[in-house]
Amino acid sequence: MSGLNPVSRRALIADLKKFGFDGPHRGGRHQFMIKGAVRLTLPNPHRGEIGADLLDRLLKQAGIGRDAWLKKK
Repeated sequence: MSGLNPVSRRALIADLKKFGFDGPHRGGRHQFMIKGAVRLTLPNPHRGEIGADLLDRLLKQAGIGRDAWLKKK
């Protein structure tokens, strides 16, 4: 598959901050994070972990490559 593993919302936010995103900020129904002109909407926290498919879509929207994400640690 993609090599991505499910991640908690808290870990996602912490890792996005490592990539230079600011937030999370309050939005309408969802919080969001910002980096330059990119506004990334975060999934709501009540659904448990963020699955690999959703994580892949979020990374594409954020402009973060899969290899960079996997090497972040």
